[in-house]
Amino acid sequence: MTSSKKFGKVAVIYGGTSAEREVSLKSGKAVLDGLLQQNINAVGIDAQTDLINQLENGNFDRAFIVLHGRGGEDGTLQGTLEALELPYTGSSVLGSALAMDKYRSKLIWLGLGLPTAKFLVLDNNVNLEDAEILGYPLIVKPAREGSSLGIKKVDNQQQLIQAWDEAKQFDDLIIAEKWITGKEFTVAILQNRAFPTIRLETQNQFYDYEAKYESDETLYHCPCGLDSAQEQEIQALALQAFEALGIEGWGRIDFMQDKEGHFYLLEANTVPGMTSHSLVPMAVKAAGITFNELLLLILETSTK
Repeated sequence: MTSSKKFGKVAVIYGGTSAEREVSLKSGKAVLDGLLQQNINAVGIDAQTDLINQLENGNFDRAFIVLHGRGGEDGTLQGTLEALELPYTGSSVLGSALAMDKYRSKLIWLGLGLPTAKFLVLDNNVNLEDAEILGYPLIVKPAREGSSLGIKKVDNQQQLIQAWDEAKQFDDLIIAEKWITGKEFTVAILQNRAFPTIRLETQNQFYDYEAKYESDETLYHCPCGLDSAQEQEIQALALQAFEALGIEGWGRIDFMQDKEGHFYLLEANTVPGMTSHSLVPMAVKAAGITFNELLLLILETSTK
């Protein structure tokens, strides 16, 4: 059976209303163009308005989710598609919701003995002296936001309070993690396979929104510079972290490596970017898989 017949009519869902809308529009266009080039009967749907009506009236056979951030990556869309009995790519409701929540991801990883940076939750009752005990510098993050939005490095209590207030614009659950000085890596996973690790190098303080999507100076190293034993270690850890959160199909796990060579889990992504700067296409390309081939492999996850 040809791919076009096998997959039927595919809704490519992108855009939406989250803070990651602009990135999702670019990812969605790339996915839609790639599927159409392969004669897949694909239709783009911007989830910004009237999504359910578009899905119900579109006679679709499955959905390719490229909706980043809240509403698309947190289990909300997955639950909607299950209610509509429409197969979809990637993780189910549980895996999506857990991976989107950095706080609960870290609790699960810690419970399983997987390494992640020390942290505390910043809320109206937190004693800022706890942050002093954790030790500066810290990195402040909205727990349920993506694309490094609302994230800031802080070196003292005054900066911490300011970063906390700014992060509240994105979420009411804020965490502060111990800053890890070292190298940043990411591991792409597709159909239970870990792909070549990428090392990220930026002139910014960390791999923030500007470094991810706007800068032409960010460097992506693949091969990543790890020896074979270290690369096997980080890939195995990525698969463990992936499975621990119940993530399915495809995704990406981000890491820091400290100066002593220890790896720490940062976060999981269940609907990674698919733009020209995106990491999953880069990783699979290093393994000999083209972008269009990647799209079909992701689409396969909707048939299980």
